[in-house]
Amino acid sequence: MSKKLHLVSLGCTKNLVDSEVMLGRLKEYEITDDNREADVIIVNTCGFIDAAKQESINTVLSLHDERKKDSILVMSGCLSERYKEELQAEMPEIDIFTGVGDYEKIDALIASKQSSFSPEVYLATETSGRVVTGSSYHAYIKIAEGCNQACSFCAIPSFKGKLHSRSLSSIQKEVENLVAQGFYDFSFISQDSSSYGRDMGMKDGLFDLVRTVEGIDGVRSARILYLYPSTTTFELIDAIADSEVFQTYYDMPIQHIDDGMLKIMKRGFGEKKTIELLEYMKSKPNAFIRTSVIAGHPGETEESFERLCEFMEEFGFDRFNTFTYSNEETTTAYTMEQVPDEIKEEQAAILGEIADRSTQRSLEAMVGKKVELVVEGESSEHEYLLSARPLIWAVDIDGEILINDTSDLSIEYGKVYEANITELVGNQLLASLVKQV
Repeated sequence: MSKKLHLVSLGCTKNLVDSEVMLGRLKEYEITDDNREADVIIVNTCGFIDAAKQESINTVLSLHDERKKDSILVMSGCLSERYKEELQAEMPEIDIFTGVGDYEKIDALIASKQSSFSPEVYLATETSGRVVTGSSYHAYIKIAEGCNQACSFCAIPSFKGKLHSRSLSSIQKEVENLVAQGFYDFSFISQDSSSYGRDMGMKDGLFDLVRTVEGIDGVRSARILYLYPSTTTFELIDAIADSEVFQTYYDMPIQHIDDGMLKIMKRGFGEKKTIELLEYMKSKPNAFIRTSVIAGHPGETEESFERLCEFMEEFGFDRFNTFTYSNEETTTAYTMEQVPDEIKEEQAAILGEIADRSTQRSLEAMVGKKVELVVEGESSEHEYLLSARPLIWAVDIDGEILINDTSDLSIEYGKVYEANITELVGNQLLASLVKQV
């Protein structure tokens, strides 16, 4: 009988790619959703902010409590890397510890039941043999690891190091391999995607990536996640908007808009230039703009918070996330005077309400439009409704459209259809299919 594997991937989609690499190395195992019957349990942890760290610890301990005798429990990823000494000393429940450098060695580590922390962060290549999960048509492509920025609130460079980009040929080969397997929609990700290639001497690395991907036969749709304001140019915005393959999708976390706060946060760009970039993105036909902001960063005054709220209400983002500031050791903001928790939570709630209104206005603007979308399956809302995602929306984070009229078309999940968006019911868009395209 084959041995069984239970894997939990926490945190961001960059972590998901690393988890998929581990699945590729452990293909001889049968994947099980029941952790109690697994011979090997892996938790790929997140160590970004307090809430993520706590989720990682709770998940590991919960799985330990339920696991069967003689099973192997592995803790990998960012949290394990960031606190390797403390966790190994304080968590005897774990059989194998590994960080962010040994994903491709996970089979050997399990076979020898040894922990390992390689000094270099691992970056998947076209030969990693990863097993893409969650979709038959969409895959994430990690283009770089680490980050050269020095944001006051972010600990990532302290445990993932400086920017380390993949070669363009490696990215091209991975996409070509996935296209050959039937994938046609891709999201390109890293900590700071607009800096891609700078460590390799590429002046316009992301331009080169866009052009390369456009030339791969079989790629139908693509988007770039996580641009950084000071490394994003008007020319890059043009290149994305002009592409017939890349969606006019701009995901650029701004974190704040007040000049004083941007300086405190060490964001590189001030309010004026940040707004110029955003307005230029907004000027592009059918542009979709997503961002994120932080509530309660040290140094935030009532006036700077009001300026942030005013801008987020007025600009018209299609989506934005709010993160409550988490005080992380190794960051420059760690020793600054902290905003009280109750004020941080109040500010996050206010920004959350603004985000809801902003999303609602974006959804309202889509009523009456014709879109290309992927029918993903039966909706959890009702057995007679289908769940679909417009190709311009990012997977899992921008929502779904419900299909209540198939026009008697033969439906294939994972295929692209033209649809008319007919109405907005509450915060849910409804659409009718026109034809398969």
